[in-house]
Amino acid sequence: MGPSNLLTAFLIFSLLALSSTHENGGFALGDADAQEDLENRAYIDDQEDYEEYRSRPSDAGLFYRRRLQRVQQRHRKLLGDSPQSAGSLSGARIFNVINYGADPSGVLDSADAITQAVNAAFSEQKGSELLPGINNLGGVVLDLAGGIYNISSPIRFPPGGGNVLVQRGTLRASPGFPGDGYIIELVSPESKRLDRMAMADSNKAAAPKNVGIYYEDITFRDVVFDGSFIGGGLLVVDSARTRIDDCFFIHFGTDGMLVEGGHETYVASTFVGQYLTIGGDPRERNFSGIGIDLASNDNALTDVVIFSAGKGVVLRGQANMITGVHCYNKATGFGGVGIDVKLPGNSATRIDNSYLDYTGIVLEDPTQVRITNSHSRASCSTKLLNEDFLQVHVTNCFFLGDGNILLKSIKGEISGLTIVNNMFVGSHTNVPIVTLDQSNVPFTSVDQVVIDQNNVNGMMLKSTVGKKTVSGNGTKWSADFSNLLVFPRHIKHLQYSFLVRGRTFPKHAVTEVKDNVVVVEADKPVDAIVTVSVDQNLMQGEKSDYY
Repeated sequence: MGPSNLLTAFLIFSLLALSSTHENGGFALGDADAQEDLENRAYIDDQEDYEEYRSRPSDAGLFYRRRLQRVQQRHRKLLGDSPQSAGSLSGARIFNVINYGADPSGVLDSADAITQAVNAAFSEQKGSELLPGINNLGGVVLDLAGGIYNISSPIRFPPGGGNVLVQRGTLRASPGFPGDGYIIELVSPESKRLDRMAMADSNKAAAPKNVGIYYEDITFRDVVFDGSFIGGGLLVVDSARTRIDDCFFIHFGTDGMLVEGGHETYVASTFVGQYLTIGGDPRERNFSGIGIDLASNDNALTDVVIFSAGKGVVLRGQANMITGVHCYNKATGFGGVGIDVKLPGNSATRIDNSYLDYTGIVLEDPTQVRITNSHSRASCSTKLLNEDFLQVHVTNCFFLGDGNILLKSIKGEISGLTIVNNMFVGSHTNVPIVTLDQSNVPFTSVDQVVIDQNNVNGMMLKSTVGKKTVSGNGTKWSADFSNLLVFPRHIKHLQYSFLVRGRTFPKHAVTEVKDNVVVVEADKPVDAIVTVSVDQNLMQGEKSDYY
């Protein structure tokens, strides 16, 4: 009989001997020998545990779990514990953490036991590589078996492994968990951690021979990360093609998820919240932390809900994609931010089909950002904090409750901004749909900016394109666009038509363009209809004398 069969037989015998219970919740051993075994405390290493059991027989279940855990640990040692014997009774590479002594009831600490299971899984399948230096572990499964496990220290994955699945269970930080730690950490000793305000290095993932990537194809599925308001949920550093599917991040003290460096972390069908709430929570003012912080490139969030956090999503890298994200993490009025995009260089960030619910979007120094088919609700705003604004698109969005778009100037330059085909609904207090913050410096360089074809109800329409008709009998007609145009003194192009009601046709011309007012004059009094079309969209390389 092999070691695996011996261990199986012993565990079955132990379970049968220990399973008989009293009606009052205690348990009785199956025979006299087992009773004598209990009295001799053959498997009790802690005198206090034994005395506690003797004084409180109704808590015998706790003693049973502790005893079973020690039985498992001792007999693995006796059988020369190996990944094959401890991983799966069938011989498959499924590493059940309970077989390593983890307590699925959450009473005992399971950090060491789960770490042993992780190390055993990462020792599999030598000889086949994914990226250079990444051992292909063949799809090994680290199975949490539906348990709830208390964790007193982070579970750190050894570097150099890939093709691993972690599934089906809850990992919960215990009171002694470090505040700067994460429930699971994918971080190599060779990795250089980023400062909290630092941006991802766009060239790191493309370095020769993939230097600096220590993990690949690690998947987390149906896992609950519970930080107990102490630490974070998941830390991923210098990893390629990481997948987080159908997971739940709750009670984090810092971040639900932090990704630094690496490439292509995909998060799908996942819920993230510091507090368990479905909105309207009286504790909302106190929500803190970050739901998902991506200091990395080429990542994607798809069908993700951030239901409580100081900031829902923070993007600190390039070419990130957000689709179908619902943020109601913390209202803008309470200081919350739904999506905070910190954009160095050419960011190429895209935000599509998302719903900003009582919160908003902040774009800092945006370059190549696309926001489409998004929805924003209640007193919130989309803030575009500008330093070299390049290729920002806000289209097909719904803003409810005086929600608007704020353009904040840092260097006074803005280029490639498109805000079109949006719907705005407000409280009939004439809040502009687009506002400017020029408290640092005014916008002096504005090109390729189109704000047009938006519709409003209860708010003030603002645009970079305007058309007005003025009529009357006289020699001077003024078309004032100051309440419509976004930028003051920035008319770039204009056209006008002059329709005379009568047979007299005078000489006429535009005589002044100032402060977004266009003046047309004639050399003799006539009854005329003057229509003026203007825009503030100066094309790249084009110059205009109109101001």
